[in-house]
Amino acid sequence: MKRKVIQMGMALTALVMIAGTASAEMEPGEAGETQATIMIGCMVAVAIAGISSAIGLALAGSSAVAVTAEKPELFGKTLVLQVLPMTQSVYGLLGGAPRVDLTNASLGMGAIWIGFVVGLTGISAINQGMVASSSISAVGRNPDVAARGIIFTVMPETIAIFGLLVAILLMTGLGLL
Repeated sequence: MKRKVIQMGMALTALVMIAGTASAEMEPGEAGETQATIMIGCMVAVAIAGISSAIGLALAGSSAVAVTAEKPELFGKTLVLQVLPMTQSVYGLLGGAPRVDLTNASLGMGAIWIGFVVGLTGISAINQGMVASSSISAVGRNPDVAARGIIFTVMPETIAIFGLLVAILLMTGLGLL
């Protein structure tokens, strides 16, 4: 787990360095510079949230496979719990092609920071995967606790929702929405 976090940090550092290099090659205020930084902000959000969701899915999926190997009739209940960490990757899709003055460089940098807000709060998918894994194990022992497991599993999602709300407020304030 620690190794994955370090790898993710190194990848983000490289991404920010690439963004800085791309911005340095353009004239200040160029539309391409702002557009490139907005795209980097979107990439940051999708990359961090997507990687975190994939880790969460793997954690929960391992438990789901183990439970359904012994009790195939629990496939539906374990599947619901297993896919919950994927929702943070949906939040990472926040972005798109804004209809704004692309010569405003502060919009581009704002988009990068918004991408970090969405992406970093999306790391909650890893913790959600851990809770889902435990819930799946509990369902394997007692199928009647599936609803409780879902409730526990969606709780870490709240952090990602807060990040999404902050990103929407920031995007509205910057005129990106």
